[in-house]
Amino acid sequence: MKKIVMTGGGTAGHVTPNLALVPLLKKAGYEISYIGSYNGIEKKLVEDAGITYYGISSGKLRRYHDWKNFTDPFRVIKGFSEANQLLKHIQPDVVFSKGGFVSVPVVMAAGRQHIPAIIHESDMTPGLANKLAIPFATKVCCNFPETMQYLPEGKAVHTGSPIRQELFSGSREAGLSFCGFAEDKPVLLIMGGSIGSRFINNAVWESLDELLKTFQIVHLVGKGNINKDIKEKAGYQQYEFISEQLNDIFAMTDIMISRAGANSISEILALKIPNILIPLSAAASRGDQILNANSYEKQGFSTVLQEETLTSELLLSSIQDVFSRRDAIKEKMASSNLLDANKVIMDLILQA
Repeated sequence: MKKIVMTGGGTAGHVTPNLALVPLLKKAGYEISYIGSYNGIEKKLVEDAGITYYGISSGKLRRYHDWKNFTDPFRVIKGFSEANQLLKHIQPDVVFSKGGFVSVPVVMAAGRQHIPAIIHESDMTPGLANKLAIPFATKVCCNFPETMQYLPEGKAVHTGSPIRQELFSGSREAGLSFCGFAEDKPVLLIMGGSIGSRFINNAVWESLDELLKTFQIVHLVGKGNINKDIKEKAGYQQYEFISEQLNDIFAMTDIMISRAGANSISEILALKIPNILIPLSAAASRGDQILNANSYEKQGFSTVLQEETLTSELLLSSIQDVFSRRDAIKEKMASSNLLDANKVIMDLILQA
């Protein structure tokens, strides 16, 4: 039986694209193992998917001053040793990495053992972890065509981002039933990421009564962010997060507000949902979400607002504008050169 080791972690965005490939890998006859950090978010996600999981030591190489910068290199070295031993034990035919710092020692160990390693970069410009891993990789997949200029010629392949096929199996009726919504009023979905967004949540709450005149609203506020001061309102449901019913929520959504993580916007494009993107600011990130969002706005897929200048008035007017243009936006998204990333990446894995 053919064997593959998958790796990636630190955020769900480094895991869900891996999981999107799992059904195809199983169908192709691969025995799948996963290497992640001991206690990262990837551990539960992967084990819940029924995949054999191995933990290694993981450090983070920061661009800012932090005392952990002195200790984490030793964790990376230890992680490399552990990954090296695991690969010798598993003896995979190929390694596939979705990034995150836990993936660096795994890809380096694969390079040392001459195991083909394919890595995937979702954002417009490569993150630090993938920059460190690229020299040891056989192929480097990317989500945006603009990313090709930052990658080594001969290794770079524009694939798009793997999409979970179950996202397309949602039921509008099931979503409406879950939220207790009516069938004859449009639905606005608001997602601020797993930890939520204070900027987005506050702007929504300030304009809530006005929004409810036009929309029914599903508001994913993030862990610990439920607004208990808001009394029960018809047509408004707030949740920390939704997992099992998310496919149905997508199926009933007419317009949405989202952060601009590369995997999230790839799914929005694939589902053809008119949207407003509010990227994480450069002050709180390396600015990759801003680049992602700007690319989608230039292509006509999204309207972009910056959180630093976000107000309830601006949000309200932007929602009304996008909703009025929703049919044209859907047509634009439908005409995009969206690649079948799952198939393209599977072909690379099989060739490796």
